[in-house]
Amino acid sequence: MNRRTPRHTPRLPSWLPVDAYILALLGTVALAALLPASGTAATVAEGASTGAVALLFFLYGARLSTREALDGLRHWRLHLTVLGSTFLLFPLLGLAARGLVPTVLTPQLYSGLLFLCLVPSTIQSSITFTAIARGNVPAAICAGSFSSLAGIVLTPLLAALLLGGSTALGGSTGGLSADALLKIVLQLLAPFLAGQLLRPWVGGFLVRHKKALGHVDRSSILLVVYTAFSQGMVAGVWHLVTPARLGLLLAVEAVLLAAMLALTWYGAKRLGFDRADRVAIQFAGSKKSLAAGLPMASVLFGAHASLAVLPLMLFHQMQLMVCAVIAKRRSHDPAAPVPAASTPLRAPIGRITPPPAPR
Repeated sequence: MNRRTPRHTPRLPSWLPVDAYILALLGTVALAALLPASGTAATVAEGASTGAVALLFFLYGARLSTREALDGLRHWRLHLTVLGSTFLLFPLLGLAARGLVPTVLTPQLYSGLLFLCLVPSTIQSSITFTAIARGNVPAAICAGSFSSLAGIVLTPLLAALLLGGSTALGGSTGGLSADALLKIVLQLLAPFLAGQLLRPWVGGFLVRHKKALGHVDRSSILLVVYTAFSQGMVAGVWHLVTPARLGLLLAVEAVLLAAMLALTWYGAKRLGFDRADRVAIQFAGSKKSLAAGLPMASVLFGAHASLAVLPLMLFHQMQLMVCAVIAKRRSHDPAAPVPAASTPLRAPIGRITPPPAPR
């Protein structure tokens, strides 16, 4: 039996889903520009940010259902396609963009763009847009989970391989230093694994306090952003970015997103996937996770994290706006099944609740 629940009415037009959390992030950036933490305050902020990152990845691990991910292995071709899009096609396009330096992109912005291409896919927004378009929602859930799991290991390794020697983001060696490796293990991998191990005991608590923990998630990320951008302001890296360069960066990211949307949709067709699976592949394989990328950048790039995450923040909002339009159009496809319930187009990062799968 289907039950209709009241939905929050967006204040903005449905075709322009400006995420309220993006506005909060921009406000945090402005605060860091006007009142950057320095001296003792910077030390305190950095320590708090380190703890926030560890807490975030503990919660990611505790929330991720390993059983659901393993149950989805039977659709391995779809998941391999999404992983290939996220960790192979995206990085290849990022490497191809190197030819735009320095005429279109500065070395610093290019390094941030390449880092964006290494971040795992989203889970919640991929599920929501797949549901709106009446695609394979269970496949989107599993694909996003696999991508997040893989990203814990692959994103740092790919960053070490492709950005390890980049002086643009503070790198000085050709690979991942022992100190950086230790930070990754202690701040990302260990809390994530601890969350997975403790999930049988803390899972119920997380479900009961889901709303409150959502505020913890978002507040932690805001703290990470404030610390990273404060460090960037103190280090004086923002004189390297001009409005003209930002406009060019947006244009490059628009081309990148359009290319991935086309490759995932038509590539999935060539691989023989049906419509429902193609929808899941397109939305899970063309997007990048801001919630995972921000804390990872703070660990990998330190004081240069502000430039590293700028392209990701812009891309995140762009993908929400574009994918909302595509999902709405796909929902009117005559070949699509009749939906079981309506789905909101917008929700804060990390708190999007998928509707029931079409019956």
